Amino acid sequence: MEQRPPPESAGSAPRGTPGAVPTFTASQLDADAHGIYRRCRPLTPVLARAEGGYIALRAGDVERLIADPRTRQMETESLRARGVTEGALFDFFRTSMLFTNGTDHHRRRAPVSRAFAWQLIAALRPKIRASAEELIDSASRNREMNFLDDFCAPIPAHIVAQVLGLPREDILRFTVWVYTISRSLSPSFTSTQIPEIEAAARELTEYVEQLLTSRRARPCEDFLTSYVKAVDEAHNLDALETVAQIMTLIIGGSDTTRAALAVQLALLLEHREQWEAICADPALIPYAVNEALRYEPAVASVPRFTLEDIELEGCVVPRGQLLTLSTMSAMRDPARYADPDRFDIRRSEQPQRHPIFGGGSHRCPGELLARAELEEALTALATRLPQLEIAGAPPMITGHAGIRRISGMRLRW
Repeated sequence: MEQRPPPESAGSAPRGTPGAVPTFTASQLDADAHGIYRRCRPLTPVLARAEGGYIALRAGDVERLIADPRTRQMETESLRARGVTEGALFDFFRTSMLFTNGTDHHRRRAPVSRAFAWQLIAALRPKIRASAEELIDSASRNREMNFLDDFCAPIPAHIVAQVLGLPREDILRFTVWVYTISRSLSPSFTSTQIPEIEAAARELTEYVEQLLTSRRARPCEDFLTSYVKAVDEAHNLDALETVAQIMTLIIGGSDTTRAALAVQLALLLEHREQWEAICADPALIPYAVNEALRYEPAVASVPRFTLEDIELEGCVVPRGQLLTLSTMSAMRDPARYADPDRFDIRRSEQPQRHPIFGGGSHRCPGELLARAELEEALTALATRLPQLEIAGAPPMITGHAGIRRISGMRLRW
């Protein structure tokens, strides 16, 4: 899944002039982000994106800037830049905890945080393992599967449905909406995609509205019921905000884990001795998950908006700009990781707080759930199917920022 470095002519590389910033198009970055980052990281702390905005490359800068008060989380800027100022997608960005700051962010995040308490996630682990084993059993007759569609997509969707109390029969519907809406979380998404994304946002909004109305009329023993009860009693979220936080959990709990499940297994099977190591010793699985998230992350960056000029080693990122904090680049920075382009589940530099989950007040609330899904699914595969191999070409993961995309992946055994 490694990519080749780009030709030296790609982009405009710095020539040793203080403050010079190399510029690349989004398509160049999407095609070979690792190669560009590898070549530019020793020369400059930032890149410029031809379509607008800057990218911070180095681990130290990314770690500092992720909670720097001179920046804030992106809000609706990316939509406004594409001419979107109203509609279901705009309302989602405007009211979701994911795209808000300060007291609004805290107010919107608080009612959903308890869904990811450690005790609740620990209790889910046997259910995650059982879901994975059920999917393996259903594919065992053919001894082959479309891994992305038949395994990676159902697991996080089933689990987020259990966490929130969504009907199992609705999973196929909401995952289609989720995968469409998540395109808007990439800086590479184009205005031509907006009608389809807007339609998906409208349908998911209506779906969540109906769910919450149903729980008010017929309470159940689930998170959705406790959520609407708490919100209605506190009177601290309006109708759009109430819906947007559940949409955020559905989107965040489905798409990113789907890609990460596929990536981690592909990396292990491509490094066969490391796959065999976790099959022989399941205690290595948490380390394998950590290393896969570092080496080829499903989410490549953290977006920030600059509130004032920020200087990084002579390069100035102006006020009022999108500043993409590239965790993808930072996690291959040789200043932080020895031999960073080598995939090694036994590496000693295991971060205590993995950069993939962000930082500051916006650190991913679903981190524990994502880890549980990745670890339990991998344990089921290593235990039940140690003879697994990739059928055909290895998958390709593309994208330089936001949620990345992975091509199809077939397995046989």
